[in-house]
Amino acid sequence: MTPAPDRVSVRPPADELSTAQFAEDVAFYLSQTPRQLPSLYLYDALGSKLFEAIGRLPWYRLTRAETGLLETHARAILAASAPLTDIVELGPGSGEKLARLLRARDAGDAALRVHLVDVSRVALSGAAGLLAGLPALQVVTHQATYEAGLAETNREQSGAGRTLALFLGSNLGNFDPPRSNELLRQIRAALRPGDLFLLGADLIKPERDLLLAYDDPLGVTAAFNRNLLVRINRELGADFDLDGFRHRAVWNAAQSRVEAYLVSTRPQTIRIPAARLEFTMQDGDTIWTESSYKYTLEGLFALLETAGFTRRQAWVDDAAQFALTLVQR
Repeated sequence: MTPAPDRVSVRPPADELSTAQFAEDVAFYLSQTPRQLPSLYLYDALGSKLFEAIGRLPWYRLTRAETGLLETHARAILAASAPLTDIVELGPGSGEKLARLLRARDAGDAALRVHLVDVSRVALSGAAGLLAGLPALQVVTHQATYEAGLAETNREQSGAGRTLALFLGSNLGNFDPPRSNELLRQIRAALRPGDLFLLGADLIKPERDLLLAYDDPLGVTAAFNRNLLVRINRELGADFDLDGFRHRAVWNAAQSRVEAYLVSTRPQTIRIPAARLEFTMQDGDTIWTESSYKYTLEGLFALLETAGFTRRQAWVDDAAQFALTLVQR
């Protein structure tokens, strides 16, 4: 089962996209075989809150593992990157992870210029506000796609020392292999010889652990997934019946990814007026909403080396099976 070639796209976040674009995407992807919806649209206001709750569940260990690794190894990461003059983070979220890294700097360290790249103006404002409270920092925000933001930061780097680029949260796993390789090559191209890149990625672990993380006993992940139908009903006038769908997570070992679906529980016809779409589903038919690729440590290094990086170091949370990998341009 393969998504449409451009299923994963870098666009403004859900809260900044027009209704017309939303309707166009819904019409396109629900007409594919298999039916699917871009995971981008999971993150409306309620979806974002539900995802924050998922990060606090005992079965979803990714966020806590990465935060712990950053706190424990911050000094080693900064030392390996010296002399450091610029930091670029793609998709900084709240800015808390980067703040934890930067708090390990010594008093009197040279000033740093921090570039935050995100398509969300709200996210950039929040992250910049948090980081602004740290000493000896100049924060520059780039409201842009990763590609455009990387090009901007490349032009603005001071040239006096190294740049450290960060891509955390296992966000690379949201891209299929061709697209992830393309993105890594673009990151490398935006760096100079000697610059470093820190990647956070979730590793393959027992299937039971993966499925608990993506189909938790409290049903928070299920609510997160089904909220996408609520949003389509609200914004596009659709008539999805929530009782007609259940959440399902599947570990696809052959593709090394967790797949999330909305599964029809009965024969039904769905109408989405704003998307000019009507279709039928039978009991057991699915809508594919998300994929999350998982890696081995050696597989990660192989992916990075294929993109032109040289391995430097890795830190792994063995219990949670999460890795931070540091490589060099």
